[in-house]
Amino acid sequence: MAASEKMDRPNMKPWIEGIHAYVPGKSRGEDGRKLIKLSANENPMGCSPAVLAALAQGQEPSLYPDPDATALREAIGALHGIDAARIVCGTGSGECLHGAVQAFAGPGDEVLFPRYSFSLYPLLAHKVGATVVLAEDTDYAPDVDKLLAAVTERTRVVLLDNPNNPVGTWLPRDEVARLHAGLPTNVLLVIDQAYAEFLDEGEDDGGMELAANNDNVLVTRTFAKAYGIAGERVGWATGAPHLIDALNRLRGAFNITASGQRAALAALSDQSFVAASRDANIAARTRFVEQIEALGNHGLRALPSKANFVLVVFEGALAAETALQAIAAAGYAVRHLPGQGLPQALRITIGTSAQMDEIAAVLRGVCGAQA
Repeated sequence: MAASEKMDRPNMKPWIEGIHAYVPGKSRGEDGRKLIKLSANENPMGCSPAVLAALAQGQEPSLYPDPDATALREAIGALHGIDAARIVCGTGSGECLHGAVQAFAGPGDEVLFPRYSFSLYPLLAHKVGATVVLAEDTDYAPDVDKLLAAVTERTRVVLLDNPNNPVGTWLPRDEVARLHAGLPTNVLLVIDQAYAEFLDEGEDDGGMELAANNDNVLVTRTFAKAYGIAGERVGWATGAPHLIDALNRLRGAFNITASGQRAALAALSDQSFVAASRDANIAARTRFVEQIEALGNHGLRALPSKANFVLVVFEGALAAETALQAIAAAGYAVRHLPGQGLPQALRITIGTSAQMDEIAAVLRGVCGAQA
């Protein structure tokens, strides 16, 4: 298009023109056939019966919801031992992550995160005109030393998903503390704990403590994964008062719907469902990883995962694309990640034990056919 034509209309900022829209996990095959969706890390157990009961109650749709999600913030605070005033709720943790980057980074600034991280992160940086900086990995996993080495005087925000998505690895408390201690105090560390509820009981990366005791740490969480209410789009963040103030200035008005607030409150009330989801995930994930390890002589490798998915790397004759097609032919959608620099890998959500056994059987079949 000629420059003169572009001057006759509103034009996007150049950093917005360079954005590629977020691509969700597929749920249909190339032929349009609906597939069992193991591409978006949803909870195969659904949600708590308490959530379904709360949603069935309904509310007058002409009324606005509580703009501050007061009851929900108080319930989150009671569960985690946090002052509700230090909590902000968002439409999924994505709104909180967006607010953090928008508030503290802009043109000329750098947003730093590990090379293999949540695919939303580059979009957040590009939306505000900031420069994306990727820290090199160690066998796909985040590396604290390499993150710190990538910090410059232009770094304003460091994003760390822990457990990591799409790799599934996890940095323990001492490593997260070392990362924070090595950052300048004017750099915001955002610890994205979307998958924290899937950690073994008693495991904790210390992020909440860092957020409670420091001015430059924000922790985000979501109700989309272990709580099983992805469709209601509810997340939250906690940190120092000035960080929460910044996110409150940027979040949408009435951002959490009335049904979302009811669903999240009910979900919080049923911690036994969360524990059952965690235990079922660990059992199914462990069995699936063992089955992938049995295919190691064919070049398949399951990276260590603390989340509700496993990243399977194809390092032999069997290509990830071939495996993807075979899995789709069996009726399943999993996540192929060439856009994230992982054309040789598939991220496979942990479904039911029967579903994972079937996918493992498909992979064994494809490996056998290529032998």
